[in-house]
Amino acid sequence: MRPCKVLARGYFDSSMTSSTLLTPRQAADKIGISYPALKHWILAGRIRTVKTPGGHHRVPVEALNEFLPGSAPPAQSHSGSGRISGRNQLLGSVVEVIIDGLLAKVVLAIGNQRVTAIITADAVRELALKPGDSAVALIKATEVMIGRP
Repeated sequence: MRPCKVLARGYFDSSMTSSTLLTPRQAADKIGISYPALKHWILAGRIRTVKTPGGHHRVPVEALNEFLPGSAPPAQSHSGSGRISGRNQLLGSVVEVIIDGLLAKVVLAIGNQRVTAIITADAVRELALKPGDSAVALIKATEVMIGRP
């Protein structure tokens, strides 16, 4: 893709090249979410993009930093909670939240995999979980089973 002169805010400038801009599909792969989820974020203004002269969205590499594992600021803890020592933490994006009575089903997209957790409805409300949010799955188990795909 060729750089062009600045047309308006949000469009290419001469310092932007194909190595600093990603297609939405490349950006989604890089941060481990689905392409449709990233398109939703773009249209909702949740992630910064620039437009090509043809009107296509491109995502600057630096716009992905806040969505990459390890780059998010430490989460604010509420009274009574502390840091977690568990190492089996998987950062993902919430794709589904269903509250039914006292329980809730939360599905996270982690790379091209899905992790489903059944937690209390109160926990979902306290965390204010909704599709598109970042969340961490903490895996705690005393046994691991292995199977063939």
